[in-house]
Amino acid sequence: MSPKRPLKGSASATITLRQLAAKLAEDHGVAKKQSEELLGDLVQLVTTHLKKGNKIRISGLGILQVRPRAARSGRNPATGETIKIKASKRVSFRPSKELSAKVGGGTRDWP
Repeated sequence: MSPKRPLKGSASATITLRQLAAKLAEDHGVAKKQSEELLGDLVQLVTTHLKKGNKIRISGLGILQVRPRAARSGRNPATGETIKIKASKRVSFRPSKELSAKVGGGTRDWP
């Protein structure tokens, strides 16, 4: 599996789902198509559970969850006019201790 070359000024390459599937297929002796379908199904399943408001905990990786974002006021940068930004939901990711330690994140800022 060869990652895409990083752009100038970019710190790292971007690995796609297809590249991950190809590597998994190679390592486990299964067809690329089968591993792509499996990872696609995983993404769909995670999305479905996040829409329902469930947390997704993947051991060794971290926790995905949807968090509400409150309504707030902001400024239009072009005019300086105050605008209202409505409430929304955002997907957040909290890495596991194992992932933070392996990547070099050290200690986490949250409990």
